[in-house]
Order: sequence, then C-alpha cells, then structure tokens
Amino acid sequence: MAPTEPGTTPELPDKYGASGTPVTDSPSVTRAAPETPEASEAPAEAFDALYKSCAAALFHQTFLLTGRRNLSQESVARAFARAWEHWPEVAVDRDPAGWVRAAAYEYAMSPWHRLRRTHRPLDPPPAEPGARALLGALLDLPPSYRRTLLLYDGVGLDLPETAAETEASTPATASRLMNARAAVAERLPEPAEPSSSTEQSALLHQQLGALARAQPPASLPSPDTIRTDSERKARVWTRAAISFTVLLIGLTLFTLATAPDRYETPESPAQQVGGVPPRGGPQKLTPQDLNLQKRLQSELVQGPSRLVPDAG
Repeated sequence: MAPTEPGTTPELPDKYGASGTPVTDSPSVTRAAPETPEASEAPAEAFDALYKSCAAALFHQTFLLTGRRNLSQESVARAFARAWEHWPEVAVDRDPAGWVRAAAYEYAMSPWHRLRRTHRPLDPPPAEPGARALLGALLDLPPSYRRTLLLYDGVGLDLPETAAETEASTPATASRLMNARAAVAERLPEPAEPSSSTEQSALLHQQLGALARAQPPASLPSPDTIRTDSERKARVWTRAAISFTVLLIGLTLFTLATAPDRYETPESPAQQVGGVPPRGGPQKLTPQDLNLQKRLQSELVQGPSRLVPDAG
C-alpha cells in the first residue's frame, strides 16, 4: 500500500457492515462501554464500576503502545488515580472510559520514561513469530502513528474520534493511519492481501486482539487501593502547599519587620588616589632665595641706605 500525502483524505473502512453490526470484536482491545454513572449513584461505586470494566483492556492497550508490562500497569494506575482526583469532571463526561484512556496513553507515551532505568529495556517479545513481528512493527512506528493505528483499528474509534483524541486534523489522522498500516504490513512474515480497506481493518483488529490476549493477566491494584492512594497523595500535596504558603508568609513578615525603613548611603572605604596632577603655584624657594629674602626683610622699609662715593 502506497503512503498517502498528509493533505489528502484516503478512503477509510466503515466500522459497520450493511447489517449495522461491527465487522469484528476483540474484547481485549476494543474500548469498553460502561454505563454513565447515575446522579444518585455513590462516587466510589461508580468509580469501581468504571475501573472493573476498563482497567484490564486498558492495560493491554498500553502494552501494545509501550511493549513494557510494568510501565503499562503504572500508566493504568496513574490514569485512574487522576480520574478519581477529577471525578466530578469525569462522572459527567460523555465518555468516562475515553477520559481515562487518554490519560493512560499520554502517561505511557511520555518521552520522560526514557530517562528511567527501569523502563528502558523492552519486555521479552512473544514466542510466536507473527505476534513478535507485529509487536516489533508497532513499536517501530512513530508514537503518533502507533496511537492512531491502535485507536482506529484496535479500539474501534471512528476517524473523527481518533483525530480528536490524538489532537490532529482528520486528513492528517487518515494519512497517519494509512502509512502505519503500510509499515506494519511490510514487517509481517506472511503479509496478507485483503481485497478492501474494510477487510484490512478487520484483519488488523483481529491480530491486535490476539496479541493483546496473549499477554499474561496484569497484577493491577484494586479500585479501593487506587482511591486510597489518590486521596492520601492529595492530602500530602495539600498539606505541603499549605506549609509552603505559611512559610512564605512568615518570611515576608520577618523581612518587613527587620528591613530598614529608609535608605542610608553606605560610606565608601578609604583608598589611595592615584593619577592626580601635581599641585600648581610658585616653586619652592632655594637656599639662595631664602637668604636674599631675609636680607631684604632686615633692611629699612624706605629702601637701602644712600650710596656714598668711595674716595679711594
């Protein structure tokens, strides 16, 4: 399949056939459809129901994105913890499972995990050649292509929903999807040649579901543990914020009490001044000048005595 230019919208398969039923179904990857929590339902009960219906499938999805079981479990737990922190917002969302899925995907695909030593190596690949090739092809895709392919062909979202969740335009999403399909098809040991784009989507949906189901069950924490840890962390952060605010106010008051009320110019330290020109004025008198000055001062004010001619 030839790559598609980002500016064009390729022909994409319809998720439903003529009878109105989905073309395939794979419960390990397909998005869960929990009922919207009722207004009278307790928040804890609604959260637990959402967790039980979505956590396992979300773990398999994040594993297909990352290839790391520990990171996938951590992503699911972190996403549901955030959902409990923002439960008033999540409870009234039209798709609570989509809210949690977006949070888990964002955390799982964060580039900061490359700096963590525990999440650098990949888990051992599956033993079956086809599953190993499919997982390797997925992990070699750019993150945006990988997420688009999983959402559309794995989870079963339509094109506008996939574009909205990946924060991209519809033509760009379609181009990413077609290019991702072409790259994955080239890596499979026995590439299939479906007769239509709908059959290709159904085949990928089936293969992704089989790859997800082949993974051992995840050791996810219970919903009670998620809620308890989330509330405990919220209390710790609240107390830390209050303590920091009190400390900042105390430092401000101490500064206001000890700071001078006016500005006093500091005295400059004494230092030798160089480069000053010599002082001007009359030069210093020599000894001959001093003797002459003394003789003139000892004489009469009217001047010297009268000169008398010397007869000799």
